[in-house]
Amino acid sequence: MYQFKEKYVLDFRNVQYYLEFHHVLKKELDLPDYYGCNFDALWDCLTDMVGRPINIEIIGLENPEGRFGDMGEKLLETLEELKDYVKDEFPDSVTVKVIPESEL
Repeated sequence: MYQFKEKYVLDFRNVQYYLEFHHVLKKELDLPDYYGCNFDALWDCLTDMVGRPINIEIIGLENPEGRFGDMGEKLLETLEELKDYVKDEFPDSVTVKVIPESEL
């Protein structure tokens, strides 16, 4: 649980369904077994990770609305909220970069 990495890579290129989307999050962010596969549970887990740098690269999400409906956008919003949540105590500890597939 929560094996901190220098960089977390979330690769959604082969994801087509809601649960697959959350399984990528669970696996790559090393979320606990009780992760509930929803954005409230993701928020709880992310805020538990605060205190160490959280550097996330996202692949396959350059057009979040077109591919995943509101799920991709909700993920990006959640990560932006996390940045705001930690900015006073841990400034610049959360970075998020969406990498277009064309740059791979």
